[in-house]
Amino acid sequence: MMRVIFAVITFSLAVYLFITVKDQVIPYMLFSFGAMVLVTGISELKEKRKTNAIISFLVSAFVLFVFINTFNAFH
Repeated sequence: MMRVIFAVITFSLAVYLFITVKDQVIPYMLFSFGAMVLVTGISELKEKRKTNAIISFLVSAFVLFVFINTFNAFH
């Protein structure tokens, strides 16, 4: 359920960014995408798919790192 919520938020922010071209939305879109991938990693870990979970955690860590750097650049 949380994965779907974060996916809808990410998609909505991406469409909003595409239509309005407001760069201030980028950090929030990155945060919601990172959270979505983190939740995906947790669900993969619960289903005993360790390789997919590790990849999801690494991608989430990278996206959240980029989020922090982008958030600092915009604020």
